[in-house]
Amino acid sequence: MPSIHLDSGLEIGYGTPLATFGEAVELTAGTHFLLARNGRGKTTLLRTLAGTQKPVSGSFKVDGFLQYLPEDLRFDASITPSMIFRTLLPKDRLADALALASRIELDVKKPYGRLSTGNRRKTSLIVAEFSVKPGCGNVLLLDEPFSGLDAFARQEFEEIWKNSASNVLRLVSCHPDYDSMEMPSALLIESHKGRYLNDNGQTWRGLKNLMN
Repeated sequence: MPSIHLDSGLEIGYGTPLATFGEAVELTAGTHFLLARNGRGKTTLLRTLAGTQKPVSGSFKVDGFLQYLPEDLRFDASITPSMIFRTLLPKDRLADALALASRIELDVKKPYGRLSTGNRRKTSLIVAEFSVKPGCGNVLLLDEPFSGLDAFARQEFEEIWKNSASNVLRLVSCHPDYDSMEMPSALLIESHKGRYLNDNGQTWRGLKNLMN
């Protein structure tokens, strides 16, 4: 089973802490949302968990095949999504990746540099999701994965998430766009403090009132 464990006292930031976790947090397989206002530490936490940035103090542990999808990921402007998929994805998953691209109207023959923001995001998400290893636990750190995506494409990826919830832990930084969005598992950063909220009835409507 994949897992993320944040020790009590973990501090993230750049020299000066942006956020401190006063209590230990344990996340396992499934989808967990990372919520905070801009500049409060969402990307910093993801970078810390990915190992590209050191914590200010404290410790954490990530178990599973780890992938980090930053919001600003870019590919060479001259290559196409098809070339990206054929280069980076396992051969036995290429057909499914191309089928999904077709369903969500991603032109895989168009140069990456000419794609819209949303279609660039689709390309990155397909690479991440179809790189998941079926035979082990996986951890996906996703920074604003739905930025620029239309509702249909978003629904397609959410369906993938549901179908792979047993062996994939997804920590998803996002700005929800509708109040009724269900968020039963959420990491919230507010007032320089990180905390975990877990309730099957949680929605964005209630959680956003806790942010400052």
